[in-house]
Amino acid sequence: MIIGIGTRRGITKEEVIEAVKQALDECGLSLEEITAFASSKLKENEQGLLEAGETLGIPVNFLPDEVLNSYSPPSASQASRFGLKGVAEPAALALSEEKQLICRKKIYGRVTIAIAR
Repeated sequence: MIIGIGTRRGITKEEVIEAVKQALDECGLSLEEITAFASSKLKENEQGLLEAGETLGIPVNFLPDEVLNSYSPPSASQASRFGLKGVAEPAALALSEEKQLICRKKIYGRVTIAIAR
């Protein structure tokens, strides 16, 4: 399964890890079921996100705008101000095998999480 992640600028590794753990608990999933994190190319220099992936041993993939915008997420997104339809849901869908959201996006502090299989 893939976790799509949207973040505010300057988030910490701890914020990301806590958001991931909360989302997994709420969806009844374990970290071992997650094969990758996915986010927007806009976030590729977000140190907290990179460090969280490294700490958890999960690769972080940064997707270009055109890939994210090729999906129509079910939830409205603040990413529209950056010309994106969304980040967490489209990113999770883009890398998932079945293209099925199992947990729609939810905001945990300054981190948004969506999970797809």
